[in-house]
Amino acid sequence: MTSFIIRDHVSRAAPPSWQTDPDCPFCRIVAGDSPAFRVYENERVVAFLDILPLRPGHTLVVPKRHVKRVSELPGEDAAAVGEVVSKVAGALVKAVGNTALNVVCNQEYAQAVPHVHYHIIPAPTFDSSTKISPPMNEAGTKQVLSHKEMHRKEFESRTELEEEEGEELAKRIRAHL
Repeated sequence: MTSFIIRDHVSRAAPPSWQTDPDCPFCRIVAGDSPAFRVYENERVVAFLDILPLRPGHTLVVPKRHVKRVSELPGEDAAAVGEVVSKVAGALVKAVGNTALNVVCNQEYAQAVPHVHYHIIPAPTFDSSTKISPPMNEAGTKQVLSHKEMHRKEFESRTELEEEEGEELAKRIRAHL
């Protein structure tokens, strides 16, 4: 009598909320198919360093479930993501020695990867004793830049995170969790 129930259950398609997108770089990281400098992970969320960071410590917090828009993120996942954003932000400020952060989640506009994710980015500091660089003019001397100019220069200077730097930075962040 129960064999038809089992047969129907086994052959049914998984609901969309359980599926991942094989073309999504974040889904590939979640599945372990693509490398990432992971700083935190639980059953619903993963946090890893951005491979093209704006500044050292630029971290992404991503729900494991593939959802394109934060406005469509189920409440349980939204709560889990929020908790991890706070936890990772706390560890990040200790790891980089900078309490100023920019926390951003884009939806469609300026969203490079169509999978919900939060950026936690240390703000620029203008103290030459830190690894986070002050804005420089073309001659390499300190100058006051407009916000627009500073953002343009930061965006243009993005380079891929080096393996050694990524591993060391992820380790420092994890040490403060």
